[in-house]
Amino acid sequence: MKPLVSVIIPTYQRRIFVCDAIRSVVSQSFSDIEIIVVDDGSDDGTRSAVSAIEDDRIIYLWQKHAGVSSARNEGVLNSRGKFVAFLDSDDVWLPEKIEKQLAFMNELPADSICQTEEIWIRDGRRMNPSNHHKKHSGWIFRECLPLCIVSPSAVMMERRIFDDLGGFDENLPACEDYDLWLRASLRHQIFTMDEALIVKRGGHSDQLSKQWGLDIHRVSALQKILSDPLLTDEYAKLVRADIVRRSKILADGAKKRGNLEMFEKYARLCDESLSPSS
Repeated sequence: MKPLVSVIIPTYQRRIFVCDAIRSVVSQSFSDIEIIVVDDGSDDGTRSAVSAIEDDRIIYLWQKHAGVSSARNEGVLNSRGKFVAFLDSDDVWLPEKIEKQLAFMNELPADSICQTEEIWIRDGRRMNPSNHHKKHSGWIFRECLPLCIVSPSAVMMERRIFDDLGGFDENLPACEDYDLWLRASLRHQIFTMDEALIVKRGGHSDQLSKQWGLDIHRVSALQKILSDPLLTDEYAKLVRADIVRRSKILADGAKKRGNLEMFEKYARLCDESLSPSS
């Protein structure tokens, strides 16, 4: 029989962390699941570490290094469940995450996406998320523009919805989640459970969020969404305003670093976004 929920865990060079993540899924109170671990080309012993966890629900897939978007998409492609849930390899779930999330989703409008609240751990210490990271519920496209307020590790949705969205953009080396949730929030309501059911562990040197210039990829996502047929005129104005804001930041940063080509690119983009009809 097909499982009800497919859990997708992408990983790359995180042997110890991914085993913690897998065990947090194995120990879930809801058991009708499959656990698809997509190893994005690790050579740190991840394969042997995962194989040491004895559970018939674990499916290990290995691919040449292609990035987290490719790994997540590959996991979904090989999934069999009605629902898909993602878990980043450096995060863990609390034991009742799936059970409680399914019960919550059963009360939501059709075609909704659900996420839970989360506990943040940074460098081993619990942190309180700042107000601008506050999660919202309902039609939240406007709230998704300033920053990514939907966490992949907290999300559950029907697989057909993920397929209809087209998955994660494999051309984006970062901010692939920001891009997906912009597209999703135009089409679906996204609801947040009040209860924190995941632990997000940060502070690792290889985390993409530590890299400079993430606004480059956010601007790319914003430019993409401008061509979305579901984007209203009101939302288009908000998107262009955000492109201008981020382009100014990128242009200023490029100028300080002496990168003339990058400065000219984002200064020009800023002007074009201010005058879209020209």
